[in-house]
Amino acid sequence: MDKKTQSRIISGVMNWGEWGENLSVNEMAELIEFNLEKGINTFDQADIYGGYTTEKQFGKAFKSSGVERTKIKLITKCGIQYPCESKPFKIKHYDYSPQHIRFSVENSLKNLKTEYIDVFLLHRPSPLMNGNEIAEVISKLKNDGKIKEFGVSNFTESQIKLIKKNIPVDFNQIECSLTNNECFSNGIVDFCQTENINLMAWSPLGSYFKTKDNTTNRIKPIIEKLSNKYSCSVDQLLLSWVMKHPASIIPVIGTTKKERILASIKSINISLDSLDWFSLLEASTGKRVA
Repeated sequence: MDKKTQSRIISGVMNWGEWGENLSVNEMAELIEFNLEKGINTFDQADIYGGYTTEKQFGKAFKSSGVERTKIKLITKCGIQYPCESKPFKIKHYDYSPQHIRFSVENSLKNLKTEYIDVFLLHRPSPLMNGNEIAEVISKLKNDGKIKEFGVSNFTESQIKLIKKNIPVDFNQIECSLTNNECFSNGIVDFCQTENINLMAWSPLGSYFKTKDNTTNRIKPIIEKLSNKYSCSVDQLLLSWVMKHPASIIPVIGTTKKERILASIKSINISLDSLDWFSLLEASTGKRVA
């Protein structure tokens, strides 16, 4: 995706359907339009969301919204075989066979009511993935114009190298937040910067609002003080913390609430001081940097 045309924040669609708010087609269409009006033009999907139903609902909403295809960027993923009502697999597993990747792309195109996918990701690494086979089918799909850019999600450096030896990897979507910050010490962020691989962050708010533990207890007094200093909300600070990194990490926000979408957008303009960034990191880890 062209960074000049892609929004600084991505709207994650996982919670729009059966796995979350269960929005109607009309409500989804309104939310697509609202995001666009406020400057978010990129939407993150996966085939499994909503038990293989949310992509289709989103596609109907996109079509009914009347939004021009060139105005939005669509991301989707494949690979996880998720046991559910529509897919009664015996166990959860992965499938990156050329046949399944092609089927997934074709199915997502049909579901999303589009002729191309802006970014197509392998959802999680599989021990059985064959880099040569994956590269061959992705190359054909790119040549056919069905996907514009290719990437991975939750992949380590070695797993990316396995894929990258035969085809460019443009994106890696990783878990990254103040409370889940291992990506800054395990080498994956450094590697992606070195290889010019764009980074997206899922769950950028981390566990701060979900879990009461020693980590959040340490963070709370620091982040509340900084919230006053920067005249912003705690969730805005959490997003700005992720975006402060020079890798230009793009947060994927999961909210469907308009007021929280607006708040997230405002976090782009928060210029977090380096000392404050490290004070939050120290609170999260419970120790000073070495």
